Amino acid sequence: MKQTRTMSLIEAATNVIVGYGLAVITQILIFPVFGLHATLAQNMKLGLIFTVVSIGRGYALRRLFEHLGRV
Repeated sequence: MKQTRTMSLIEAATNVIVGYGLAVITQILIFPVFGLHATLAQNMKLGLIFTVVSIGRGYALRRLFEHLGRV
């Protein structure tokens, strides 16, 4: 079954959004180990930036593999 572009985006977004909370918690726990101290708001903003990048990456890779499957 072929996946539509919209469903590719929904899948990638769902995957990243589910991981967003875990990413922020990981940052809160790990940053201090490296001497980095950020507020909750800063951690959430940084997580948002990485989330947007991850959605774009996931969508682009999904579309690439969809294209390669047709070649």
